[in-house]
Formats: sequence, structure tokens, C-alpha cells
Amino acid sequence: MELDWLISLFTEDGIAHTILLYAFVIAMGVMIGKVKFFGVSLGVTFVLFVGILVGHLGFSANPELMHFMREFGLILFIYSIGLQVGPGFFSSFKKGGMQQNLLAASVVLLGVGVTIALYYIFAGRIPMSMFVGILSGAVTNTPGLGAAQEALRQLFDAGQITEIPQIALGYAVAYPLGVTGIIFSLIIIRVLFKVNMEKEHERFKENSSSTEGTKIMTLQIHSKAIHGKNLVQIRKLIGRQFVISRLFHEGEYSIPKGETVIHNNDIVLVVAAEEDAEAVKELLGDVIEYDWKESEVKMISRRIVITRDIINGKTLGSLRLRALNVNCTRVIRSGFDLFASEDLVLQVGDRVVVVGSPESIKRIEEVLGNTLNRLNEPHLITLFIGIFLGIIFGSIPFFIPGMPMPVKLGLAGGPLVVAILLGRFGFKLRLITYTTQSANLLLREIGITLFLASVGIASGGKFVETVVHGDGLLWVACGVLITMIPLLIVGIFGRKVMKMNYFTLMGLLAGSTTDPPALAYANATAGNDAPAVAYSTVYPLTMFLRVIMAQILILAFV
Repeated sequence: MELDWLISLFTEDGIAHTILLYAFVIAMGVMIGKVKFFGVSLGVTFVLFVGILVGHLGFSANPELMHFMREFGLILFIYSIGLQVGPGFFSSFKKGGMQQNLLAASVVLLGVGVTIALYYIFAGRIPMSMFVGILSGAVTNTPGLGAAQEALRQLFDAGQITEIPQIALGYAVAYPLGVTGIIFSLIIIRVLFKVNMEKEHERFKENSSSTEGTKIMTLQIHSKAIHGKNLVQIRKLIGRQFVISRLFHEGEYSIPKGETVIHNNDIVLVVAAEEDAEAVKELLGDVIEYDWKESEVKMISRRIVITRDIINGKTLGSLRLRALNVNCTRVIRSGFDLFASEDLVLQVGDRVVVVGSPESIKRIEEVLGNTLNRLNEPHLITLFIGIFLGIIFGSIPFFIPGMPMPVKLGLAGGPLVVAILLGRFGFKLRLITYTTQSANLLLREIGITLFLASVGIASGGKFVETVVHGDGLLWVACGVLITMIPLLIVGIFGRKVMKMNYFTLMGLLAGSTTDPPALAYANATAGNDAPAVAYSTVYPLTMFLRVIMAQILILAFV
């Protein structure tokens, strides 16, 4: 027949049929995922549900190709996340970030605790493997699902289990109420503490001059100890990290250098490391209100992007910017403000904030690059070296007492750890780890849609039977408990005991569940960037813990 080729394309499990099926599932899933239900959209997660529907209708794919798609998609997704959070991973533990990360880690561990408690309460009725799927869906964490499936595959290969359970069913059932449960928890905390949004805004504004790593202050010099000394002498005397970016002395504005002498009653614009800001203020003078607009006639402030490969891995001090009559006040990396210390190692993609005359700024642009088009060039060497090292690292067995077999980070944990390390220390290997936000997002979205389509198609055949005729409603109830109990406990503690700003608390709780819809709700409610800052602060550690804990639960209980 003339249409035999078309019939075989849709029925035979060949390569063309598999790719056709994936294209349909992903396209439909992404399209439906853009639709908002009660103001909340599930995004690319709908790819999973479309895959389940397609699988339920009897469509299947080439098993070997589907297995490759699932694992490679997971690697791309995890590795892209690691590269994104790597530069800020270690910075997120500083001062206030440590407090927020401890609270976020508590949410993760409490979720694991609730999962274990429910496992024993329903002794034997719901296996731990399915509970891990429910846990991943309840906290909207797809990498955790991938890590758990990787751990199950290790157990299957080692002969510890006879078949790999379809834990994506538990994930799919728990996910929708996981998204709404997180947002509902934020609303409960707001109502419980009768949060006054205007007062929260005022509290946020009071601290708005303080960024993640730096604080900006205008001071009037008032100190006998430093009067008449130059900046080099003052830095040695104070022993703290600070930069004076602008100086007003006897009616003249200038950019101070090391030999510039500072006098009492001079007005200076100071950028200090956050932990040193209070001490610098006490030692230099008094904080005052001052309008620096007049200074912009002689000097301007610019953010210059490092795009020259030769700068990658060099320290800020080695560039000798002050010799070019320019002061560097801070460096912005992956959304984090880093103090511009002499020993700070620079990376391609960093945004350097400098103050100087227009001529000096132009010379610095030539030194650092500031050619945004160069950042659009993909660095495939770093991508595949990272994946290569990640797979090797993920295959190393770690022996933990009490475990039936050695723990391996696998195809989820290995690339994640290596990507985080490369994102932070890749310059030491002369690797350029910077990727544009759009390129990173593209890799991430391709990876996650391939993974979700794979698990959806594979588990769709058993979905209705297992959920509708099985313990589906019980899974939903367990998922709601796993979602809300940890969030409410930590949320109440953070508000009542730690006296946290509600906007920051919303971002922290959304980040502890790695849930973008919850962050979108928090941002819309707050009307400022406090939730986004808290979200990005706790996201790296939370993602790492959820990937690792999912594997530990599988290896310890299955």
C-alpha cells in the first residue's frame, strides 16, 4: 500500500519513530505547560504528563535509544545547573548566607525525615523506592528523581533487585500539589504572623544598600588617627578590606590612589566587604547623606564585562588598574557581589565595576575586553571535559558503613559535583566555564525535556492501573505532608525565632524546594528582589542535597 511507510513510521520502534514520538511529546508538553491554572503554570513538567498519556495510549519507543535519551538528557540538565550555581556555591555560605543555607538544609532533612516516618507508618504498603519518587514530586525536584532512578539501576545491575520500579508514577502524582502546596505554605505563614507588607518593605529598604558581599557608604572623615595619612598607610593601619572610589576634598572631586592623602572633613564614597563595613565606618568617620551627581562631570561608573581569554585566572591586583587612574569597587559574578580585593581571581564573564574618567574607562575596556559578542561563542571543550570527568567521578564507589553496597554519585551526582567545582575553580585549569544565560537555559531545557519525555513514555502504560486502581490517593496525601510539614516548621522558626524578613523567607522556602513557580509567586508578591536573592543563595546547596539524599534513601532502604 502507498501509505505503508507512514503506518510503519508511527507503529514500529525504529529510530525515526522514536525521535518523532519525542518531538511530539516535548512540543505538546511545553505548549500545555505555558497555560496557567489559578495563576500557576507547571512549565516543562507537563512533558512528563504528555509522555504518560502517550505511553498509556500504547505508543512505545526503541528501548536502547530511549535509555540513552533519558541518561544523556539528565547529564545535560544536571551539568548545566552545576555550571550555573558553581561560581556562587561557596560564596553562598558567607555570613547571612550560612544562616539561610542552614534553614534550607533543614527543610531538605525534615522532608527526608517525614518520608522515612511515613514509610514506617504504612509499613510495607508503599515501598521506599516509590516514596522517593513521591518525595521528588512533592518538592518539585526532577534531578532528585533522576538520581534515584540512577541508584535503582545500580542496584539492578548489582543483582540487589530483580526489576526497576517505575518511581516516576509517584513523582507525577505528587508534583501538581507539590507546586500549589509550596505556595499555600507561604500564604499560611503570612496569615499566621499577620505580616504587614508595607512594614516588610520598609525593613527591606533599610538593608537595601547592603549586597551579598559588599556594602556602599558615604562617609565624612573624622579621625585623628588617619588625618594626614595616605591610603596605603590607612589600609595598613585599619587592616580591613575597603576601597575609596571617590573623594571630595576642598571643593574638588578626584579618584584617590595609594599615595592620596586623606584629611578630616573629606567626603568619601566607600565600598567595603560586608563583614568589614561596620569596622571601617567606625574607624574612618560618620555616615552621611550626599549626592555624588556633580562628580559625574569628571568621573563615571561603569560595569565592564571580562571577555578576553587572557584575563581568565588572573588576579585583580595583577592588572594594576590604579596605574590607569581607575578604581575597581566590586566584581559581579553569577548575581553575587564580590569585594574587589587585590587577590580576587577573575574569570571570563565577570562584570567589573570601575570608577574613572571617560578616557580611563575606555582604556580599561580595551584591557578587559567588554566585547559582548565574544561571550556568545560556545565553549564546547569545557562542556565535554566536564561531562567526561563527571561520569568518571560519578562511577567511583564510596563505602559507607551500614550500606549494602558502595554509594556512587552516578550520572546525576557526578556531573553535578564536577560542574560546581569547574564553575568555581575551572580557571585554574585554563578552562572558560562562562556560558550565557540563554545558552545555559537552552542546554538545561533540552536535557530536562528529554529526561521527562523518557520517564513519561516508559511509565505511561502502568499509570492508570497503578494510580487509579491502586494507592494513588494515598500517594497524594503523603506528598502533601512531605511538602508542607518541613516548610511550615522552618518557616515558623525563621519568622518567629530568627525574625527573618518575610520576603527573604519566601525566597528561602522556594529555593529549598528548587521551585520556580513558587519563586515567581514570591517575586510578584514582594515587588522587590529579596526573594530572588534568597532563592539564589540557598539553591546550590539545596540542589546538591536533594540529589544526594534521593540516592542515599534508595541505597539504604531498598
